[in-house]
Amino acid sequence: MNKSLLLAWIAAIIATLGSLYFSEVMHFIPCTLCWYQRIFMYPLAIILGAAVYRNDQGIYKYALPLSIIGLLIAGYHTLLQKIPYLQQFEMCTTGVPCSKDYINWLGFVTIPLLALIAFMVITICLIIISRSKEENRDQ
Repeated sequence: MNKSLLLAWIAAIIATLGSLYFSEVMHFIPCTLCWYQRIFMYPLAIILGAAVYRNDQGIYKYALPLSIIGLLIAGYHTLLQKIPYLQQFEMCTTGVPCSKDYINWLGFVTIPLLALIAFMVITICLIIISRSKEENRDQ
């Protein structure tokens, strides 16, 4: 079993369970950008789990686009919370504002930052898998 694939799946599971904990247990209402991040994270938990079970090294072809798009959304969301100037371009016009900090651990760790880290771990792991697959093909 590929350790990168397992790590990517674990990151997706933790992110999925974490988002469900924040919304269902802590009763934090997700903003629009949080919903978009969930749209890209939740399928990753399922397809990466199936890939781990089947030891499918070719999963990066399908999972990498999801993780990169999620990474970009989480990155924008993190910047929106951390840079006050960007709040004038905030796309959340109804409900919870995207710039709202439900948590702020250690003065900088917010929910979008946690999502950014998860998407980054998944993306890096999938790139490692794709590179090792290419190297094996070249030999």
